[in-house]
Amino acid sequence: MARKDARSSSSGGTPALVTLAEAGVPHTARTYEHDPASDLGYGLEAARVLGVPPEQVFKTLVAEVDGTLTVAVVPVTGRLDLKALAAAVGGKRAAMADPHAAERATGYVVGGISPLGQRTTLRTVVDESVWLFDTVLVSGGRRGLDVELAPDDLVRLTDAVVADVARD
Repeated sequence: MARKDARSSSSGGTPALVTLAEAGVPHTARTYEHDPASDLGYGLEAARVLGVPPEQVFKTLVAEVDGTLTVAVVPVTGRLDLKALAAAVGGKRAAMADPHAAERATGYVVGGISPLGQRTTLRTVVDESVWLFDTVLVSGGRRGLDVELAPDDLVRLTDAVVADVARD
């Protein structure tokens, strides 16, 4: 497990790291060696390898709400409630987005989609459990890279709505 403070790095990093550096947001890039054979899923694997409670690690999911791509950021220990997501953005119907559409819109690969620094700015909803922690971890834009930052900064930089959209 390597730990790197990325506050001073504004070039050569992922778009998520560049976004954080350019905004002057305190953060820590937390890297680990992703095991392709792991059956835990990316977020739970990150929590285990990085030694943080899994509830503190959030996954980035892309859904379609009434035909519009929408990002949901929820704890890796839970599931996205699609009805709650639709309601949070004033929509009627939500479904998970096609993975290829998610990759094209965000500029990231599945398993490494970050809510930060996306190619196309998508409306974002962050689960309200984000407020339970002083810092949270989200994907840094590639598999094996998470970024630790304050919930306020995550919400501000993504211009997110905060709502109850995760279920156990």
